Amino acid sequence: MAKSRKSKITKGEKMLYLTATFCLACIVVIKVFCGASITHLNMSIEKMNYQINAQNKKNESLTMKVNELTSFDKVRSVASNMGLEYNNENIIVVNR
Repeated sequence: MAKSRKSKITKGEKMLYLTATFCLACIVVIKVFCGASITHLNMSIEKMNYQINAQNKKNESLTMKVNELTSFDKVRSVASNMGLEYNNENIIVVNR
């Protein structure tokens, strides 16, 4: 007669292994989704930094144009073109 072999793994151990495997699979899935979310967030940050840098360059360019247009020589040439004359006593210097 052949002896029947009993399983050495109990029901509690099977449940424990199944739970551990399920938790491990959940951890892997969560890690993948969180990694993708972080990558997407980093890309959004880099895009925003690029837009900020582009706007800063535009602002610097416009500031240089304003400084050029408000220079003393430019104001004096515009005034002389409009028929006004230069009077040194009416000039007020404002420090920024």
